[in-house]
Order: sequence, then C-alpha cells, then structure tokens
Amino acid sequence: MHAHPEFVASFSAALAHGTVPPGVTATAPDEAALRFAVYRNNVTVSLIDALAQRFPVIVRLVGPEFFRAMARDYAQTDRPTSPVLQHWGVTFPDYLAGFTPLAAYPYMADVARIELARGQAFHAADADPVPAADLVAAAVQPQTLFLQLHPAVQVLRLAHPAVSIWAANQPAAPLGLAATGPEIALIWRDTRFEVPVAAISPGDAALLEAVQAGFSLLHAAVQATSAEPDHNPQPLLVTLMQAGAFVIPKAIP
Repeated sequence: MHAHPEFVASFSAALAHGTVPPGVTATAPDEAALRFAVYRNNVTVSLIDALAQRFPVIVRLVGPEFFRAMARDYAQTDRPTSPVLQHWGVTFPDYLAGFTPLAAYPYMADVARIELARGQAFHAADADPVPAADLVAAAVQPQTLFLQLHPAVQVLRLAHPAVSIWAANQPAAPLGLAATGPEIALIWRDTRFEVPVAAISPGDAALLEAVQAGFSLLHAAVQATSAEPDHNPQPLLVTLMQAGAFVIPKAIP
C-alpha cells in the first residue's frame, strides 16, 4: 500500500502521462485502464476549458481548434497546484513566448499577459477607496501625500502593441487599429467590477510605479517628468480617483 503523499504524486503524474497509477483498481480489473482514461480525459478537457475562459483573445487570435491543441500540450507540462483554477495558468504567457509554432507572432505572449492581469485584477482583494474630497484636500501638499493603489492596479511594460491588439479583438471593437511598437498597459478594477485596459504614456507609468514603490506624490511627479518632460498627471489621477483606485492604507496591528 502506498503512503498518501506517494499515491497523490503518482496519481498526478498519471493524469499527465496516461499510465494507470499503482493502487487504482476497478471491480473488474481489466476496466481500470479504461475508466482511468475516461477520468484523465475529463480532467484534461476541464483544464483546457478553464484556460480558454481565461484567455479568450488568444483563442480568437489562434482559433479554437489550434488553441485546444496548444492548451492540451500546456496542461501536460504545467499542472495545477491548487483546486482553485484561477490560480492556474500564470506561466501561460511565458509558454506562448517559447512555443515554436507561434514564433512568428511574438505579441501573443504580451496579449496573454494582459488577459492574465485582468483575471488577477478582477479577483484582487477589496479595499476601501479614499474619499475624493480627502484626496483633493491632501493634494495641495504633494510632498507629504503618499498614495496607496488598489491591489487590482497593474502596470505592464510590453514589448509589442498588445493593448491595441487586445482592444481590436473585443466585441464591437472599432476597425482600423494599427498601432506599432511597444505599449504600456494600465489595468484596474472599477467600482462596477469591470476591468478596463488602457495604453498609458511613459510618464503615467513612471508616476504609478513610483507611487507603488512608496514614494510621495511629488517624487512620483518628478519621476514622471523625467520619463516624459511634458507629462500632465491630472487625467490619470482623475480616472483612478473616479474608479476608487486610491485606497485607505490598512493599519498595521
């Protein structure tokens, strides 16, 4: 009889590679392999479906049939470590970057990074927003104003025009998006639990990264100006304030 950890490990390996693990039996012994094959296939299909739901733009870009074959291959090499499938798939963008059949489409990995970040933003922990009036009052002294961003807020520096590609593959997207070159993505969760994606400027990115690093608003504004001399932070700050993206820091026990 195998110890429980050994059985779990062998069972998990068998789900990936197909052989019946030691200790798995059936009332009719010759049916064990058949029944395990059915179970294994159901698990694989469930993983493929979960990945397709998490990366719908990748499905649209490569086509459902190609995606399912690719996802099956991914599921053989990267197995879930948690029963919560939203925690699985974090390595999928890197997998796409190294997937030889997609070598001619290097932007795929960046598009997948946006989709992964959107899922993480949607499930990010809740936090109470700072009242707008308090922010406006505090902003008169930016050297002493230290903002905290909602856990959902993410800045992604991407090597390709992935924000434009992602946007062009949304329902009812306008035609004619022809961006080129790197883009920086801002992802957040608004008060309606929608998860927008926007391309932001280098100055916006520098400002948010400085805020996330714990610097004052004044220092963050200086960083933004260094990255983009004519940077105006007001549109970005207003957008995030309206979205409730500036939150009240949790007290340290």
